[in-house]
Amino acid sequence: MTGQTSMTQPPTEELPPLRLGTRRSALAMAQSGMVAEAVAAATGRRVELVEITTYGDTSREALAQIGGTGVFVSALRDALLAGTIDFAVHSLKDLPTAAPEGLVLAAVPRREDPRDAIVARDGLTLSELLEKADPAHPARIGTGSPRRMAQLHAWARAEGLALETVAIRGNVDTRIGYVRDGRLDGVILAAAGLNRLGRLSEATEIIDTEVMLPAPGQGALAIECAAGDPELAAALAALDDAPTRAAVTAERTLLAALEAGCSAPVGALAGPNPASVPGNAEDELELRAVVGTVDGDTVVQLSATGHGAPDELGRGLAARLLAAGAAGLMGERAK
Repeated sequence: MTGQTSMTQPPTEELPPLRLGTRRSALAMAQSGMVAEAVAAATGRRVELVEITTYGDTSREALAQIGGTGVFVSALRDALLAGTIDFAVHSLKDLPTAAPEGLVLAAVPRREDPRDAIVARDGLTLSELLEKADPAHPARIGTGSPRRMAQLHAWARAEGLALETVAIRGNVDTRIGYVRDGRLDGVILAAAGLNRLGRLSEATEIIDTEVMLPAPGQGALAIECAAGDPELAAALAALDDAPTRAAVTAERTLLAALEAGCSAPVGALAGPNPASVPGNAEDELELRAVVGTVDGDTVVQLSATGHGAPDELGRGLAARLLAAGAAGLMGERAK
């Protein structure tokens, strides 16, 4: 199911507009609009958005029940392969780790803040919210993410605080609405998504990564096109940010080596090693990762640093996590 919405860009007489495939959600449209402007500036061609409905948009089931991996991506990839769009924009955390035949990840633009955020009642932070609760009336936090649930429960247990997680789905308005109407005490959302919608001010706290590691690739976008169009791939590559690609490559390689899907209780974040010497061209990359049971009862959290290939860093840390028992914490692996 597709529809077309033209972006306002300088007209080009010589070449037809580039067709950018995007999901229909407000967040997806905002993200794709930003990319459309950047691509138009880089190529001198007009870009139009082609709205595509994915299975993940229409299903009301929890992501863990429908598999999670690829449910927001497959329809866009089908359109690319069919030639009905020229390139597509995805939230990188939704992208399966296996490389698809016939397509290429042309660019990973500079990453937004990868952290999670809470929108809570009465302007409270996560700690304040839980401190005001008690075992008889625990704070009710909404999220559809097993990763977030696992880390929330583990943190609350370590702090001796009361917490109940409630599985939710829906767009940003729907989720925040659960707090506004009093059904939930707070909801967890990606800070990057709120920022791209111009709604970051509604967050009552950006959650520290010592409390909650993000999903692999969270905060980053992926620009994909057909492998058979090297000219377009080269043009899109102008939007690629090397430090972001290195970081998300380490995170996603770890996810792939764990054989875990995007709905598994796995968090990972890579970036420059804080202990490295500033300005060193060969600064180390630090990768932190966590795997846990959804109830937070058991959590394995490890980190690693290394120079050179980020994929080797990801595979190495994944091997250590598996040796520490991570496989048994993920339940049935998402293939």
